Amino acid sequence: MLFAIIAAGEGSRLSNEGYMGLKPMVKINGEMMIDRLIRIFLANNASSIAVIINESSLELAAHLQQLSLPVPLQIITKTTPSSLHSFHELLQASPEVNEVCLSTTDTIFDPEEFAGYIQDFRENGQLDGSLAVTTFIDDESPLYVDFDEKSLISQITDAPVSFSPSVSGGIYCLRQSAISTVSTAIDKNLNRMRNFQRLMIESGLQLKAYNFSKIMDVDHLSDITKAEQFLTEIQS
Repeated sequence: MLFAIIAAGEGSRLSNEGYMGLKPMVKINGEMMIDRLIRIFLANNASSIAVIINESSLELAAHLQQLSLPVPLQIITKTTPSSLHSFHELLQASPEVNEVCLSTTDTIFDPEEFAGYIQDFRENGQLDGSLAVTTFIDDESPLYVDFDEKSLISQITDAPVSFSPSVSGGIYCLRQSAISTVSTAIDKNLNRMRNFQRLMIESGLQLKAYNFSKIMDVDHLSDITKAEQFLTEIQS
């Protein structure tokens, strides 16, 4: 399975708060976020890893190029208008891929829960995809995911539709039918991952919601401390 990382954003909120570096290279407990994702992906038997970065991320490109990994690492350098377009570029660079796990570079989660998520996806070959969800909500514009008693997703909305709302965690495991929908989304001029997720539901794909106790993004300087505290807690 291909493991892919979107690291093409500009990190504008961090830079506006005074952070001088590139977002994927933010260190959480001494480890760059991009390196942490790659390490976790390798621990879950990635057959290959692909990363998309923007054209101004020269320092990040140099860092990735000097990594020595046991699997192929593909680096796509392209500035895109949205995360969905970044995902499309990742898939265009790996046209033979049948299964992919995608994450944004700043997604922080429990590695043990991630291992369970990957195992569950691999064991349920009938699924078109599996989306990581969490009831922990610390996002400026959360995307709510509603699902039935079998965890099959019924709708994805901008507002909660249940008394115990879950939100998208920004991690996606997809098979060929869902992968093909990315090109359809681009052809429809969609430009956000949330719109792609809705399109998958509208297309009748069978998607499972897999619950994580907590998933958080690093968008602000204060999130760095929160992420470090979270990872310290789960390691203790």
